Amino acid sequence: MNDTQFKAWRVAEQDGSYYGSEQVLGIKDLPEGEVLIKVSHSSLNYKDALSASGNKGVTRSFPHTPGIDAAGEVIESATGAPAAGSKVIVTGYDLGMNTDGGFGEYIRVPSAWCVPMPAGWEAETAMIYGTAGLTAGLCVQKLLRMGAGPEQGRVAVSGASGAVGSVAVELLAKLGFDVVAISGKADHAESLKKLGATEVVGRDVLADNKKPMLRPEFANAVDTVGGSPLAELLKQIKPGGSVSCCGLVAGPQLQTTVLPFILRGVNLLGVDSVEIPLADKEAVWKKFAEDWKCPTIEASAKRIGRTDLDDALSAFLKGESAGKIVLDHKA
Repeated sequence: MNDTQFKAWRVAEQDGSYYGSEQVLGIKDLPEGEVLIKVSHSSLNYKDALSASGNKGVTRSFPHTPGIDAAGEVIESATGAPAAGSKVIVTGYDLGMNTDGGFGEYIRVPSAWCVPMPAGWEAETAMIYGTAGLTAGLCVQKLLRMGAGPEQGRVAVSGASGAVGSVAVELLAKLGFDVVAISGKADHAESLKKLGATEVVGRDVLADNKKPMLRPEFANAVDTVGGSPLAELLKQIKPGGSVSCCGLVAGPQLQTTVLPFILRGVNLLGVDSVEIPLADKEAVWKKFAEDWKCPTIEASAKRIGRTDLDDALSAFLKGESAGKIVLDHKA
């Protein structure tokens, strides 16, 4: 196998700039690891765009193959679990950050990173959800564990047009919630309503406001953007409500007061989809393969090939990306 060659979309640094292109590599070029996987599909994420642009907070050294998600077949297994021939999903941990990721046709990773493919699922379906879907599922799961229910009132989703937000919208609607989709992309209003949103509003509802508290509008919320919009969202949550927080495209800083927490008992729930136990990931994947299936997301996902990656990742950085994008290595 070490003589086997494969194609990968690899990012290199030249004079302080970063360029991605399709390269031919050998299995011998992969890092050490217990499991060799032939990747058929990956999924595009904001973190991939950061890696491809040379963000050293994500990827320290180049050349590098991004792709924090991968799904495919185990070719070799030093541990026997997962077994050779089995289908697996790999998301999070160090994949695509400082370990060559799913934008290559092969990866080599620790066995502890591999989740068995749920029964009835294919790699393409798994990657339609990917880390974004997993994160959305974890956000919704945290709200449910805090007692959130449709009878409490409207639930907001910020960044609703994005990869995480779109899955959160359809999943919450499927569970019976009255979903308010917050998006800066007015041209995506109809697609958000097709996902189940009962109302679509612009991001101006989360514009900076000097008041420390605002009229309570939402029983609960999923926030995918962070920064100032999250601070404004917290001011509008009803007493006892919760906000699942998972993103930072609007910035990592959170400038707020303690008033929403001590006057209304609002709960801010942090969501990590990267380093959580493998069993927690597996549980959410099984839900998406069964009761949490999002048929509209699955049908509307965009499929691309490696030669399309540069434009697709640039769109992430420009805030122009929407919905789910799947990389098919056969495309």
